[in-house]
Order: sequence, then C-alpha cells, then structure tokens
Amino acid sequence: MQILCLTEPGLAGFFFGKGGYAMARRGSGGRQARHALRAAPPANNPAPPGPGGGQYTPLSPRDVTAIYDTACRLLWELGIGDVPDRLAELYAANGVPLREGRVHIPKALVESAIAAAPGRFQLHGRDPNRTIEVGGNSVHFGTGGAAVQTLDGDTGTYRSSTLQDLYDFTRVQDQLPNVSWFTRCCIATDMVGEYALDINTAYTLLRGTTKPVATAFTLAEHVAPIVAMMDMAEGTDGAFSKRPWMKAHISPMISPMRYGADAVAVTFECVAHNIPVSCITAAQSGATAPAALAGILAQSLAETLAALVMVHLMKPGYPMVFSNWPFVIDLRTGAFASAGGEMAVLNAASAQIINWLGLVSGVSAGMTDAKALDAQYGAEKGLTAMASALAGGNLIYESSGMTAALLGASLEGFVLDNEMHSHIYRTLRGIEVTDETLGFETICDAVRGEGHFLGHAATMASMERDYFYPDLADRDDPRAWADSGAQDAKARARAKVQALLAHHPDYLSRAADAKIRDAFKIELPPRP
Repeated sequence: MQILCLTEPGLAGFFFGKGGYAMARRGSGGRQARHALRAAPPANNPAPPGPGGGQYTPLSPRDVTAIYDTACRLLWELGIGDVPDRLAELYAANGVPLREGRVHIPKALVESAIAAAPGRFQLHGRDPNRTIEVGGNSVHFGTGGAAVQTLDGDTGTYRSSTLQDLYDFTRVQDQLPNVSWFTRCCIATDMVGEYALDINTAYTLLRGTTKPVATAFTLAEHVAPIVAMMDMAEGTDGAFSKRPWMKAHISPMISPMRYGADAVAVTFECVAHNIPVSCITAAQSGATAPAALAGILAQSLAETLAALVMVHLMKPGYPMVFSNWPFVIDLRTGAFASAGGEMAVLNAASAQIINWLGLVSGVSAGMTDAKALDAQYGAEKGLTAMASALAGGNLIYESSGMTAALLGASLEGFVLDNEMHSHIYRTLRGIEVTDETLGFETICDAVRGEGHFLGHAATMASMERDYFYPDLADRDDPRAWADSGAQDAKARARAKVQALLAHHPDYLSRAADAKIRDAFKIELPPRP
C-alpha cells in the first residue's frame, strides 16, 4: 500500500511503501509556480487578531477565590504605604483615612471599583480602521518594553538604542498585521534629559504609525505638552482628548505594597486629559514578592487592585488595563528570568484571574532571555505567548521583538514574532465542526472517484478557510532549501526587515510637522 504525502497544495511529495520511497512526479510549474502560490495572499485571513482565549485555566475556581480573598485581606489588614498627599485626600473623602501612614482599603471599596470599571473599551487608532476593542476573552498581541540596547541585524551584536532605532521599529511594526498596538519598545539613549526623551518618543510614535500607541511619561508635567503636540497633529485644540489614540503605561505601585509618588502624579494628569491608562504591577518572585507562585499572585493582585481603586477614586469607570505582570527571578543568581515554565503559568494564571474579575486584562509574555535569534529565542517566546493567549490575556505585552530579558530589541525579532502570533491566533480559532467540514460526502467522492482529495472543491475551499501559510518559515525539502541559498530563519527575517524599512509613512502633514517643530525641539530629521 502506498501513501501519498503532500508538501504543498497541488504538489506531490513522497510515496512510502515496502520498497522505501521515491519522489512522486511533480505538477507543472516548478519552483517558480510554487513561490507564486505562496506569495498570493488568501482571500480571507484564517488567523486574524482578536480570537477568543480562555481554554487554559491553570487555577481551579477555588484557587482563584483563595488568591482574590488573600489579596483583599492584604489590602485591608496590611494596607498600602507611601500614599501621596493628593491621593490620601481622595481616600479620606471616601471614608478611608490613613492609619499610621498606610491606607487600609476595605473590600467593599475594592468591589465598587471592580464593578464600575469597564469590562470592554476601545483602544483607538489614529486611523479609525485600526481601532481595536479589548476585553472579554479576545486576545491581542502587542509590544512593551524599554530596551536600552538594540540587536544590530548586520553585526549580530548589541549597541545602545537611539531615536532612529525607535523610528525604525515604529515604521516596521506599522506593517505587521499581528501587532495590534505599539508601545515604544526601546529607550532613545541619545536623548539628553527626561523631557527631551518623552517629547521625542511621542513624536516618533505619531510620525511612524497610525495604530493605537502607548508611551510612558517620566513626569506628570510632560503630559500636557505631549497632548498639545497631538492636537497639533490633529489640527484642532482638544481633538486628541476627545478621541485619544495613545495610552499611558504607568507603574503606580512599588512592590511590596507601596504607591510610587511620581507615577501616581502621572496618573492624575492622564485622567485629566482622558488618556487611557495601563497600570502595571511587576512584582518579582523571591525579591519584591514571595517566591511561592501562589504568594506572588496574591500580592501582585493586591497591588494592581490598589492601582484600580486609585483610578476609581480619580474618576469612577475610567478605562484602565489591569496589567498584573508577575515576574520571576532566577533564585540562584537574582537575575530577571523573563521566560520559562514559571513565567508561562504565572501570566496565564494572572489572565485567568483578571478575566474572572471581568476587567480588561494585560499580561506580559512572549519574552526571552536569549540574546541571539536562536532556538532558545523561539522556544521561550512560543511557550509563554501560547500560554497567555490560551488563558485569554486580552493584551499580551512584550510579545514582539524583545530580547535579552527586555534589555534588547530586534527588528528581525519583530517579523519572526509577527508570524508566531499568526500560528497562535490559528490555534485559538480552533476547529469548526459542521456537516461541511466533517466531509462525509467529500470522503465518499474521493474513495469512489480519484482515490485522493487533490483538486476537490472541498479541498480548495478548505485551503484558504482553514490554513495559515507562513511567509518566513521554510517548508522546502532539503535540496530545494539548499538550492535557494540554505538560509536560516534569521537570514530570511533580515531580508524581510530590509524590505519593510523602505516604508517611510506619510502620517504627518508638512504643515503640522512644521508647527510641532516650532514648538518643540524634535531630534528626528524631517521627512525628505
């Protein structure tokens, strides 16, 4: 008996039988035809962003309740320290005065904040067609990070990140369909001073993409000038705050169990300008939180709930991404371990808890400790990104392009990760079981007719409906791979990056650009 194995639609691969194997006769067209087939985009994307997660639940219902109850007990019995005066006044006005320098948050206030918080909201793109709705069980991959180094694709070594690097990252990801939003992924270390850094970072995001974007504000007084810059781009004072397409990444909690004054002040200012906030807690196991995984989940949940209560006191129902990111350190060395089984299960559990609360969940996954684009890179990213997606993390941060435990970022990594996200989205989509897809009549047709399914109408329909075809992953046989230059994934990604860098977006009019440059010291050269 012989079995026909296909390497591509319409192309025969090998016949296996008692006599070993032999190459089957190829269809007409050769390699050029096969390449053209690969290059043709499907009529419908079989793996679009935003599929439903929630299939993976590492915690039992009892576990989730126990972690939540412990978090509420921590907030009430231990409380939060270092409460800035302005925030302390809000607590006092709501019947929760400080006691011995700490605010003891009652469970009733926590649950009022949870009930008022939106379970879904829109992250606007500057281009309305790129707006995404977040919440529920929908999953979107995006970026984060504050890498101070960039992995140079030509030399394979790291160097300090620059503003030009940030612009290159911005305009490359602008063309990647599976990066749903873009947070500045690197720090422009060539900027002198915090104000110059924040202003030029915001300008680069404005100029390089029309997706939803996010940035960080070092100080509260930087928020208003950046909002003014966005209004200049819109052409109308107040336009940005009416439809904000940039959110703020803020870390208002300092583990263990304290508020951070500067970040709290930034939150006040963002709320005043209607900028959505992602309040991030990043407790580290065995260092700033318990080493036991249940313990870090309880403490980090308490801290992120304290951030939610803070936002609730500023403005009930304000859009906040509940970004509870439990981090892991290698207890042998104290080094941050951004990947591995512990990171996978912790962030999946965090997504499960946040979704159980009915809040918009933000988790951190798709990171790697690898410095090179190697096997470690792929394995670590795939493990943690898949776990968080299957758990239903609404916004999966740090998932694109980050290397070296968040110290580095890579353009080639961005395009490799973009393809990985497609495979994960396809996994989340699952299998549609209908009379048509069960294929009873199709099987009968093949058995009674040609003896195979090649060319059958059902096969053609399934080809685009059910399958994702990667652009970078190599599926050639060894001889064809060698004839094509024997490139590895890194080389193919490098070629893709070079093509994407030809993209110089025209998202900012010359008049608006000139107005911004008159008001601010912009270091990125103007468009030619």
